[in-house]
Amino acid sequence: MTLQQGFAFGILGAALVLFAWGRLRYDLVALLALLAGIVTGIVPYDRAFTGFGDDIVIIVGSALIVSAAVSRSGAVEAMMQPVLPHLTRAAVQVPALAGAVMVASALSKNIGALAVFMPVAIQLGRKTGTPASALLMPMSFAALLGGLVTLVGTSPNIIVSRVREEVTGQPFGMFDYAPVGIGVALAGLVFLTFAWRLLPRDRQAGATMADALRLPDYATEALVPRESKAIGLSVAEVEELAEQHFRVTALLRDGQRHAPPPADARIAANDILLLEGEPEELERVLARAGLALDAEKHTTEEPEETTSVLEGVVTADSVLIGRSAAEARLSERFGLGLLAVSRRGRSLTERLSEVRLRRGDVVILKGEAERVPEALAELGILPLTQRDLPLGRSRRSWLPALILGAAILALAFRLAPVQIVFFTAAVLVLLTRSMTMREAYEAMEWPLLVLLGALIPLSEAVRATGGTELLAGWIAPLLEGLPATATIAVIMAIAMAVTPFLNNAATVLVMGPIAAGLATRMGVGPDAFLMAVAIGAACDFLTPIGHQCNTLVMGPGGYRFVDYPRLGAPLSLIVLAVGSVLVAWVWPVMPQ
Repeated sequence: MTLQQGFAFGILGAALVLFAWGRLRYDLVALLALLAGIVTGIVPYDRAFTGFGDDIVIIVGSALIVSAAVSRSGAVEAMMQPVLPHLTRAAVQVPALAGAVMVASALSKNIGALAVFMPVAIQLGRKTGTPASALLMPMSFAALLGGLVTLVGTSPNIIVSRVREEVTGQPFGMFDYAPVGIGVALAGLVFLTFAWRLLPRDRQAGATMADALRLPDYATEALVPRESKAIGLSVAEVEELAEQHFRVTALLRDGQRHAPPPADARIAANDILLLEGEPEELERVLARAGLALDAEKHTTEEPEETTSVLEGVVTADSVLIGRSAAEARLSERFGLGLLAVSRRGRSLTERLSEVRLRRGDVVILKGEAERVPEALAELGILPLTQRDLPLGRSRRSWLPALILGAAILALAFRLAPVQIVFFTAAVLVLLTRSMTMREAYEAMEWPLLVLLGALIPLSEAVRATGGTELLAGWIAPLLEGLPATATIAVIMAIAMAVTPFLNNAATVLVMGPIAAGLATRMGVGPDAFLMAVAIGAACDFLTPIGHQCNTLVMGPGGYRFVDYPRLGAPLSLIVLAVGSVLVAWVWPVMPQ
């Protein structure tokens, strides 16, 4: 072993220890490792920061933006809506939701696909009495399995494709993963359809800041445009469009107020409906019925990118006490629009512009982001802890889904490299205002991008110093004489075992070159071994920390650390068995 190889292995070993220790953030560990590589000279100065401009970072970042835009568009929820009334039991809900997440994960980043369906699952569970713990972990595991199917489903696939390009000159294509990924995903879905019963049913979601801030229902008002889907529906039918905590408190027509309106009253164009519910439910009904948030006509005309929507409480010394929004001239003087009001112990049936505010009222306001802090201070409104409010930001549209579909077709027909296709898709999402620039920055998983940018040069340094060939030389004798399927299974199992401690992207950056070097040492093609690494690194079913999907469902599902192996251990064995056989069949280990 040379001195340079010693430095490379020492830095890599120290990073592994720090990753496993968990006391330092994994992105900081990656930066420290990169700094150590620069100081020891194994990472040349002119190559130190090339990882941050690498195609992998561009692909992952662009995929995150497109996935988030599809999530915010409501297109997936609209597709699921006709099916939801038929999902009345957990035995049906689990395969339906897990299957939907699996398909969505194959087409976009798996964490984004899971985030789209989690609110649907939680609301469905509340309506039917199914505990969230029975739904969310199967959905998380299904998201990981669905990510195996395409190049952009999960970060390991993207990184493995790059390793293959460095070794053979040709990267894996968009659907090269599909023959193996589909088989593994279907086997996993069959298992999850029945094995969800292994999960404890008594788990309760932990309280969150959103729960602490949960308020009595907000009141808002909506205009019925001429193109609205609500025209001709009864008041009761409009209320049925909601899933919970929603009602029509008043109907205003030709100067007449009906409060509350008769359940069989039919909605007509230009009616004004006074609505009451949680912000998420109000936004959902506005989108499904094609209603316009009437209060927005009084809001600032600033573009969406520069506006802010927030909650605030009317304090005891507020100048708004005893005055309405119209009297206070909120829009003209302060550039603020009053979107909704929540008053504990009372349902509001007045128009928002006529509601005389009281101390303790909670309001949702919209205005130019730069002017909001000064306006709130002058008005005596105390902003609440910020949370994501959909009301006033509805952009439900099929456009992001169409952009994603076009990107997938472009990749299928190899019209351009994957990094160009997804970069173009992300720019189109922003250009069409399906997402604001602020939301795009919020959608970025910056720690993951920093991890990739920092570890890519270090991974190249291990290979440049001959470290991967040295490791391959140590491992190859241990695998001599094993059948191809067994060799693939061993590599897959190693990647699967390392992922909980390294993060899946870091696992591939470390294991990918080693697998390629092992293939060279054994005189065979690298494809099977690289596929094994991709599958193993993407399938952490044993812990809540190895993949963001598992972490995301832990709180809402009320899971404990020990719950993951109950469902994940047998699923891991299924993936090893099915995956190794399929990889050996689709990508035969052939002498070169």
